[in-house]
Amino acid sequence: MSPSIYKILTQGQWASLQAQEYFGGSADDKRDGFIHLSSAGQLQGTLDKHYPTEKTGRADIILAAVDAAALGSALKYETSRGGQAFPHLYARLPLSAVSDHWVLKCNSAKGYQVPDCLSLDALDHHQQDNS
Repeated sequence: MSPSIYKILTQGQWASLQAQEYFGGSADDKRDGFIHLSSAGQLQGTLDKHYPTEKTGRADIILAAVDAAALGSALKYETSRGGQAFPHLYARLPLSAVSDHWVLKCNSAKGYQVPDCLSLDALDHHQQDNS
């Protein structure tokens, strides 16, 4: 199996992805011309920067694991925040590429946190082994 990358979605976006079997992007994605994704090691920074409690109102959000290989040539890694190469999808995100998902609840002290079941060290090591 190819490495996973991740998309953070609101509950409404998740419901739309399930109903339509694809996700065409958030307002930010549409503005930028691609769907923003993150690697395992980039997730917490993305949560902290783009999903502060004042923006989400502490509503549950969804973290979707996406099979990078299923996205084909529409997936590009481009330099972004902090000089890191972020995965950007220049197509709709198909539900068939989503391999798993988690509901993230807002912790009042820390905001949203990457789930404990996703050991970033293990994920990054697994991805390097499969590259």
